[in-house]
Amino acid sequence: MTDTIIDQSAVDQSNEARLADLNVDYDTLGERLDRRGVDIDAIKAKVAAFTVAVPSWGVGTGGTRFARFPGAGEPRDIFDKIEDCAVIQQLTRATPNVSLHIPWDKAEANRLKQAASRFGLGFDAMNSNTFSDAKDQPLSYKFGSLSSSDAGTRQQAIEHNIECIEIGKTLGSKALTVWIGDGSNFPGQTNFTRQFEHYLDAMKEVYAQLPADWRIFTEHKMYEPAFYSTVVQDWGTNYIIAQELGPKAYCLVDLGHHAPNVNIEMIVARLAQFGKLGGFHFNDSKYGDDDLDAGSIDPYRLFLVFNELVDAENRLDDFHPAHMLDQSHNVTDPIESLMLSATEVQRAYAQSLIVDRKALEGFQQNNDALSATQTLKQAFRTDVEPILAMARVEANGAIDPVAAYRAAGYRQKVAGIRPAVIGGSGGIV
Repeated sequence: MTDTIIDQSAVDQSNEARLADLNVDYDTLGERLDRRGVDIDAIKAKVAAFTVAVPSWGVGTGGTRFARFPGAGEPRDIFDKIEDCAVIQQLTRATPNVSLHIPWDKAEANRLKQAASRFGLGFDAMNSNTFSDAKDQPLSYKFGSLSSSDAGTRQQAIEHNIECIEIGKTLGSKALTVWIGDGSNFPGQTNFTRQFEHYLDAMKEVYAQLPADWRIFTEHKMYEPAFYSTVVQDWGTNYIIAQELGPKAYCLVDLGHHAPNVNIEMIVARLAQFGKLGGFHFNDSKYGDDDLDAGSIDPYRLFLVFNELVDAENRLDDFHPAHMLDQSHNVTDPIESLMLSATEVQRAYAQSLIVDRKALEGFQQNNDALSATQTLKQAFRTDVEPILAMARVEANGAIDPVAAYRAAGYRQKVAGIRPAVIGGSGGIV
């Protein structure tokens, strides 16, 4: 038994070739930030403490509605997934928790806990699945789950969410995330009001089973699989749900679940202001719910989201939103993409920490739009990579996670152990 998958000597060897340059880059950046009144070591400490959870489903290859093309060494089960997640944490030191999806990851809870603790991993929010049918499931969710017109189907969905809570209690999780695909594809197919009433009534039963120290996150999504109407379609409906359920209910913001041109950072600010921002699913999007790597399309938007988060962090007491990656990998090695996404999220956080907030507030107060926006741009344009890399290496992670991962040959190793997976149609995950 070991607490690492990749031999630490391989990581150390990768770091040795880069450490001298990193020290120079870090000192140089420190001098530049010092002239702006920023303590680089203080920023590094905050970055080192910032973490983002890895979704168990993210370490497998995703797909489209048309096909899925599995890669080499695909995880066979949740225990293989935990090993892949351990590699991500070992190299980035930013992802100590895994978020499970039930029933995809269903296994004996104590065995799951033991497998994760072997690598020093914990568990983030539990994710229920009532948007697809599980094997041997008595009633289908084809026409809805928590909002179904059928009382028996609603009860089945309620019981599944309660089961997720019970599993999570054993694992040490403290939250349940609920996303449903319920909606309609044709006008007149459902009664909007009655459908939402069913959903709220069902969620209240789930909410009643939450332990005192748990939270429940509801996630909104404009479309897919329902294309005419969706029960939880936007942040306004999501806020209503959180208000209706009670103080342990919060809104989860997935960066891909918004209409084109929606001001996501303003949504973040509004939900934080009124105490209902529960957390994030980080990814990126070009056309819709693409689930691309975080920061791969619009890194400035990711920075602007974190600008609002840091502003709220500075103003609010007990502000601790949950952070998780949620993305699909069709053409890249999932481990590499998740490592880079974790560092991109940390990068946006670090850039937001070095915003001159006193100057920004003054420009806002005086309606100096140009200076205000340039203040944000100055932070965004700052290359904070030396801060991220130094935080990693000081925690025995890799200065360059992808380079260390490739040099260690992990993908080739597991490809020789795990049977090849055959691709097929209908590859959405």
